[in-house]
Amino acid sequence: MALRFAVLGQPIAHSLSPQIQEAFAQQLGQHISYEKLEVAPGQLKDTLARMHAEGYTGLALTLPHKVAAVALAVEVADPARIAGATNALIRRDAGWRADNTDGAGLVRDLKDHLKLGIAGKRVLLLGAGGAARGVLKPLLDEKPQQLVVSSRTPWNVEQLVAEFKGHGPVRASTHIALKGFQFDLVLNATSAGQQDRMPRIAAGVLAPGGACYDLNYGQAHAPFRAWAQSQDAAVVADGLGMLVEQAAEMAQLWYGRRPQTAPVLASLRGQHAR
Repeated sequence: MALRFAVLGQPIAHSLSPQIQEAFAQQLGQHISYEKLEVAPGQLKDTLARMHAEGYTGLALTLPHKVAAVALAVEVADPARIAGATNALIRRDAGWRADNTDGAGLVRDLKDHLKLGIAGKRVLLLGAGGAARGVLKPLLDEKPQQLVVSSRTPWNVEQLVAEFKGHGPVRASTHIALKGFQFDLVLNATSAGQQDRMPRIAAGVLAPGGACYDLNYGQAHAPFRAWAQSQDAAVVADGLGMLVEQAAEMAQLWYGRRPQTAPVLASLRGQHAR
């Protein structure tokens, strides 16, 4: 009998999660079914209860459910508790256990695939939502010189940074207040690309030889890629590697074994190149 999994989000049609997890399951000798389900925010609570009752083994969560789902879990692992956000749910008898593999996936992609070290670097993280929450602590664990979290308005980002001050050198900024500062690595954790937009960032924030990384992939990456290229970034990367790496971390939570990521990522890159 197949183990049942799904990814929940809105929008969800673009998601590559089923393809990735099916490849991992084949590697690990697991027989699974994996769906992608469009779920509106108001439907999340009932949907999670229904899917638990129907016997699903695990769920992946994407925009806009990462923060709301934490409160609906019966157990919360440390990465999800610290982040205040979850992208991975694991079945327990009484309900769902929330975890978060986003940050581990991002750091693995930056270091293993792109050879971009974080230690001692000036890092700018754009966005203050669930995606930013998931990666903040793992980024700070890599010992950057400073990490600035920036948002269009001050309120959410100041609250977010207040929660993470004990984990490392992090401060809040609005996008407009970034003028005059420079960073070695700019990370885009906003959802602006989903609306074919780029956050309004002053020119010159990227230091010479700096790198730009987008947590988005596919068409949603296009606006940030264009901006990064206009800033003469030495490296411009989308979030496809992070997507594969966080999915591998999730597979380990579900099966107890971590799959090989390199062949899956290479296959996806080949498909996107065509």
